[in-house]
Amino acid sequence: WSQQHPASRVVTRLDEAIQPLTDVTMATLVFARLAQSADNAWQLTWTNAGHPPPLLVTREGLANYLTDGHGLLLGTGLRQHTTRADATAQLPPGSTLILYTDGLIETPGSSLDDGMERLRQHAAALAHRPLTSFTDELLRRAHPTGHDDVALLAVRTPR
Repeated sequence: WSQQHPASRVVTRLDEAIQPLTDVTMATLVFARLAQSADNAWQLTWTNAGHPPPLLVTREGLANYLTDGHGLLLGTGLRQHTTRADATAQLPPGSTLILYTDGLIETPGSSLDDGMERLRQHAAALAHRPLTSFTDELLRRAHPTGHDDVALLAVRTPR
């Protein structure tokens, strides 16, 4: 909240700080900002450091992954050879942005692509529900095995 630099610059600085500050070798993250413009539109800006992509679901049930802005994990030591990308998307009124950990899409014996498609389909089918019901039911449907820990953050723009 204190840094107004582009998301990619904040994450680059974080990557530079990892080795001197922690013994964690590598990590993933999505760093995002949601802002309302003067005309009341909602805009998301983000950069992705090796994390599963955010999922955007419109109130009509169209669900798409936000795959732009993707880059290397934190802590690879390759930061001098790469530039992190920023991405921007307009969030339609009544849309839901979903950020989640890989535990939500990982299932033993299935590919990550299968898990992502399962999440996308369930999120699209639940788009009409109130946010609390949406998240509870999405967790139940998309993560039936309880194999791994899960974090889910869902934000809905006003209509």
